[in-house]
Amino acid sequence: MDRYLKGKTAFLTGSFANLGLVVAGALADRGANIVINDLPGRVSGKDQEALIQSVRRPGVDVMAVEGDVSDLESLEGMRETIESTLGPVSIVVNCAGPFNLDPYLQLDPGKWDLVMNVNLKAVYLTGRVFAPAMIQAGWGRIVNLSAGSSLIRNHGVYGLAKAGVSFLTEELATELGSSGITVNAIAPGQIEESLPEVHKIDPTFGARYTARTPLGRLVTRKDIAGVIAYLCSPDADMLTGLTIRADGGAELPRF
Repeated sequence: MDRYLKGKTAFLTGSFANLGLVVAGALADRGANIVINDLPGRVSGKDQEALIQSVRRPGVDVMAVEGDVSDLESLEGMRETIESTLGPVSIVVNCAGPFNLDPYLQLDPGKWDLVMNVNLKAVYLTGRVFAPAMIQAGWGRIVNLSAGSSLIRNHGVYGLAKAGVSFLTEELATELGSSGITVNAIAPGQIEESLPEVHKIDPTFGARYTARTPLGRLVTRKDIAGVIAYLCSPDADMLTGLTIRADGGAELPRF
């Protein structure tokens, strides 16, 4: 595999499990040094080491940092730790994003804050903290996770936050483009590996979503990781400000 990210350091939020960990492996395959992240206490030290080993590739350095990506002081502390070990971050992938489907009139304000802060505010904060080093280097990649939920109007505060991610992606692309930094988002449809959790809420959702998808299957974490790796490649140098739908065509307008 082409190791076009050799010498680059990638910071992935919310990546001790699930999609973030798969993306970490895909970027490591392309030669990037990897920093995985999650909240303090979420994973034991022994298990963190196992995660590091699962991502490590020949010639690739991997480390784990704990911290809240929706808190500026926490992010600045993580940046200092990363820079002292691996040097400046040149790729940020914002994977962290708690889900919520509560109707607005039943939504607890604390849950509103959690969903908006981690899904949306963290995108602003990671840009604020890590973009200066990218500007200095004249190269950087920021990839944000939006969602198919941003395109419909019954996924509550989660859909609202993900719509904001797409808007902020365009604004950051405008601000940072002259510095050699691209900023893009990916909006997955229903992810196949996440269906068991979704089926606790709606057991029919997977079948219904697959039926509306022209390609006849659900997107996988590996599919999404491949798109993110592409957005970090030289072939994507002229792509910025995009939100790429990775949903097999499920949200295509049809009569």
